[in-house]
Amino acid sequence: MNYMKIKKTDVSNGPGVRVSIFVSGCHHHCKNCFNQEAWNFKSGTPFTDDTIEEIINAMNHEYIAGLSLLGGEPFELINQKGLLPLIKKVKEVYPDKTIWAYSGFLYEELKEMEYEETKEILNLIDILVDGKFVEELKDPNLYFRGSSNQRIIDMNKTRKSKKIILSEKNTRRN
Repeated sequence: MNYMKIKKTDVSNGPGVRVSIFVSGCHHHCKNCFNQEAWNFKSGTPFTDDTIEEIINAMNHEYIAGLSLLGGEPFELINQKGLLPLIKKVKEVYPDKTIWAYSGFLYEELKEMEYEETKEILNLIDILVDGKFVEELKDPNLYFRGSSNQRIIDMNKTRKSKKIILSEKNTRRN
């Protein structure tokens, strides 16, 4: 797995100040994607154990609310294999910090994937922002997403209720 960038103080991709990693590789190719350079799986820098430690260390501040996973596409299988150890380590070291994952896949599509990594990641993340970016539905007044078809799913409540529960962040700015 490769990644394009690590932002150590990101305020755009989830509530509070977060550490965000932008992985390389995406097959969705959404029209006018904000991060087209991340479509190529070979772009960027190799993701290693040192990368995991860099992210863990960057999160070691009281003001950091959590980790956000973006792309590219975090749920491409090669990216899941790389991100799963990171997610587990974040949950172990920082159990009170939240993990947000952004995906062009719908939650329903992810639930149908046969990969063990997908199931584990869905069981560990706190928020899933799902759905492809759709240029015609772009709305700059939405919180933490680009187009109105995308949902901010509270994964903790969704797992408990066994039905999709949207986060209170799934609203518009005034």
